[in-house]
Amino acid sequence: MNWTLFLQILVIGITTGSIYALIALGYTMVYGIIELINFAHGDIFMIGTFVCVSIFAAFGITSTSSPPTGFALVGVLFITLLGAMALCAVLGVVMERFAYRPLRNAPRLAPLITAIGVSLILENVGELWKGIGFVSFPQIFPQVFYHIGPIIITSINILVIAVALVLMVGLQLLVTRTRTGRAMRAVAQDREAAALMGVNVDRIIAITFFIGAALAGAAGLIYGLQFGSTIFYLGFTLGLFAFTAAVLGGIGNLVGAMLGGLLIGIIEALSTLICDSTQPGCPIGLPHGGAAWHEAVIFVVLILILVFRPTGLLGQQTPDKV
Repeated sequence: MNWTLFLQILVIGITTGSIYALIALGYTMVYGIIELINFAHGDIFMIGTFVCVSIFAAFGITSTSSPPTGFALVGVLFITLLGAMALCAVLGVVMERFAYRPLRNAPRLAPLITAIGVSLILENVGELWKGIGFVSFPQIFPQVFYHIGPIIITSINILVIAVALVLMVGLQLLVTRTRTGRAMRAVAQDREAAALMGVNVDRIIAITFFIGAALAGAAGLIYGLQFGSTIFYLGFTLGLFAFTAAVLGGIGNLVGAMLGGLLIGIIEALSTLICDSTQPGCPIGLPHGGAAWHEAVIFVVLILILVFRPTGLLGQQTPDKV
């Protein structure tokens, strides 16, 4: 085996998996609180990428203009990150207030269908906003290559992993060390008992949507810097990948979502090592190689997890609530 190639692909997988993990956290937080699969969450991420492009344009930065440098670059990135997180967070709260809260006590199928409807609405908003084609994402962060032995790590790889790691650690500390986090865990465990103990359940659920959507907005920025483009249906595809990550790790478990995101990113990257069965010298492979089948590989993983371990890697079997 070519270990240099393997380790290089592993770096790519960890970078991509960090983005999936940030998006997966929104799925797992909402499910843990109100047991809803928020299929519109991926489209909030897509809106986040569009918000970033618009903020860059407001600064006069386009894909063809000269990027800022020094403190100006840091300032633009920081403002863009906060802007994307804030606007996506507000969108998440509005979505919860007007689309999900009225259906909180309805049969489970009703909010699920509503989530799909909100997803389609956001996709159409994105289509009307930026058009049906790919939108170039200005590459304002300087691309520097670092050599660690035979492995090459870029400055954008480091930025993506660093931002994702800081946000994931911050979320974990928020949930485990703060009063709001304790209230979130109480509502997730028993909503009625938490309300009797004085917890404002509606407020905690709104905060959960706020935080999850903000993380999706942050993922929008680092995704654009990593891949250089976005499109209105991006949220559907990456949303399914992130949902798979949440299920793999154990939906409702924050650490599980982080682990699942990294694993899905690594599995997707490693699938490119599968050779092209139509080429000579490939005894076992897939037509056109593994890169053409990476989406199928991810969903095969989802099916296997649902069949053999439906609670995920870190999930626990819990009794049904009466």
